Amino acid sequence: MTAGLSPAARAASDAVDPGAIADELRAIVRIPSITGQEEAVAAELAVRLRAAGMVVESLAPDPAAIRDDPAWPGEETDRSSLPLVIGRLGRPGGRRVILSGHIDVVPPGDLATWTSDPWAAEIRDGRLYGRGACDMKGGVAAILAAVRALAASGVAADLAGELVVALVPGEEDGGQGTLAAIRAGVTGDLAIIPEPSNLDIVVAHAGAITFRMTVPGRAAHASQRREGVSALDNLFTVLRALETDETARNAAETDPLMTALGLPYPTIVGIVAGGEWASTVLDRVVVDGRYGVRLGQTPADAAADLRRATDAANASDAFLREHPATVEIVGGQFGSGRVPSDHPLPVGLADDVEAITGRRPGLLGEPYGADMRLFINEGGTPCVMYGPGDVKVAHSADEHVLLSEVEECARVLAAWVVRELGVV
Repeated sequence: MTAGLSPAARAASDAVDPGAIADELRAIVRIPSITGQEEAVAAELAVRLRAAGMVVESLAPDPAAIRDDPAWPGEETDRSSLPLVIGRLGRPGGRRVILSGHIDVVPPGDLATWTSDPWAAEIRDGRLYGRGACDMKGGVAAILAAVRALAASGVAADLAGELVVALVPGEEDGGQGTLAAIRAGVTGDLAIIPEPSNLDIVVAHAGAITFRMTVPGRAAHASQRREGVSALDNLFTVLRALETDETARNAAETDPLMTALGLPYPTIVGIVAGGEWASTVLDRVVVDGRYGVRLGQTPADAAADLRRATDAANASDAFLREHPATVEIVGGQFGSGRVPSDHPLPVGLADDVEAITGRRPGLLGEPYGADMRLFINEGGTPCVMYGPGDVKVAHSADEHVLLSEVEECARVLAAWVVRELGVV
């Protein structure tokens, strides 16, 4: 299965321990690490990286300082700490590759929709279930397994360059953990983030911004509703304009990686709030939503598109012309990212996948935002995503990952590190 690999890469790949993967993933899924509460899992992962043979730093940059960074990607939760775990292996000063993963997870939601405790890390039919198992503690476990394999095979002592592992908080609400790691010097020649990709290689991803829109109306007694103007009716006017804008933005895309997705840049409203009394015409509705960032756009570019669409809605309605709906950008701001499909990073990684599994992975674009774009745009480090799990089950009830995919990912990562760094 590993024909085509160097002897050192073959040895590292073959040294991956499937039993240790299951134990390790179970242990870290059992530590709740909802965004903004990552300290406990960061401490545990620091211990495990040291045990795997890495030199480890645990950093705690001031969140306020990161907020002042011109590239700050926003946040959607209150945060008092930003725990980073940085591991190093090999010889510094030469070629450097990065394996990075986020350690925060989204809340579990309604527990009644789960068939087991989301923090129990139950294993059934070769799948480990739990919040974050897919997104992306399965990928983190693959990184740990790859590092252990490098040490167990004896290859770690002979690496000609340096492997840096960066385990970061705050990806789910923007990516400030990765930005902080980059500002702390976590940059290199190449990087892989093992986000769930069904073990294909993501070379391009869109982004998203979170917005809050306030839509006005005019209050009146319910019995005299014609004297009022319903903010809810006005919201429908704005939503129709956003639908038109969504159609136009998606139709304008020509990149095959993105057009293959069907709707690469969706717009949704996820929260609607308004009204204080059942028999009063609504005088204000506030909605929070998500607006896609097109490939090649910055969040600021997308925000300008959103404001133009909102202005068009205001101009189309007599009341809104005088009392316009307003938009503010809140929460996470995910830009887009891309490396060329023929770049040595995805090509070389695909070679390693094929050598180990016999399958040539696809090179894909994705509609969601990710930390990949920060390594590319802020860290000057070509980056792709390649990891276990299916993003369709991320953030869902009964989130899970196939342990066999975590193992396969670890084998590929171990071989890739050896090929990219070489041995002395």
